[in-house]
Amino acid sequence: MATTIHIDVVSAEESIFSGEVEFIVAPALMGEVGIYPKHAPLLTTIKAGALRIKLADASEEQLIFVSGGILEVQPGIVTVLADTAIRGHDLDEAKALEAKQLAEEAMKNNTSEVNYAKAQAELMEALAQLQAIEHLRKVGKR
Repeated sequence: MATTIHIDVVSAEESIFSGEVEFIVAPALMGEVGIYPKHAPLLTTIKAGALRIKLADASEEQLIFVSGGILEVQPGIVTVLADTAIRGHDLDEAKALEAKQLAEEAMKNNTSEVNYAKAQAELMEALAQLQAIEHLRKVGKR
């Protein structure tokens, strides 16, 4: 049996995942961070992207899309407090493509810096969702 670490992934709406895993790959603000058992304590901001979780004694990874939040690593436990979290199999490509298109149109027709910044954030989130969907396709889980 492999060494494991416990992870809790929670969004504002619900608990998305809780269990023992072999490793986690998270989209930290400055780049992806890999977390294995016995990782040093860490507190970091995460950006929109795919949280990849390798379940204990399973051959495949589970993917959870997060739109941002906080990741905390403590001895024996990792906590992800996500703004929004969606299980990989629940991602909707048509919705993500529509959100991307709407954000691009809003950026072209911006009336203020605030509207432009909001549209830019929405575009980044839609692109991150599309990237997560593409990753799922590559590993054959979609």
